[in-house]
Amino acid sequence: MSSETTEVHHAEGEHGDTMTKGRIIKVAVILSAITCVEFFIALYLVPNGHMPINVANPVYIVLTLFKAFYIVAFFMHLKFEKVGLVYAILVPILFIIGLILVLTNESHHWITLRL
Repeated sequence: MSSETTEVHHAEGEHGDTMTKGRIIKVAVILSAITCVEFFIALYLVPNGHMPINVANPVYIVLTLFKAFYIVAFFMHLKFEKVGLVYAILVPILFIIGLILVLTNESHHWITLRL
């Protein structure tokens, strides 16, 4: 009986929770496409005046966050972990991002006081 449950467990794990060669290629293509879009914006749209820099910077940030998601989820295998481990990693990252935003806002305040 124990050998039957082991075989079923292996059969289920092979289909859904593993990194196959096709999945790795798919994620690599997605990361390459996002990088190509970033280069297109940086080397063509911004210098030629089609996109202002104050619009391009938030677009860069969003695209970089998408790339970070794919890297963390698939290549660091965080997508296949239990929910508790995901929360243990993501919650501190969200606090750090919030801290960076608050400190950036505070630095702008101090710069305006010096002027």
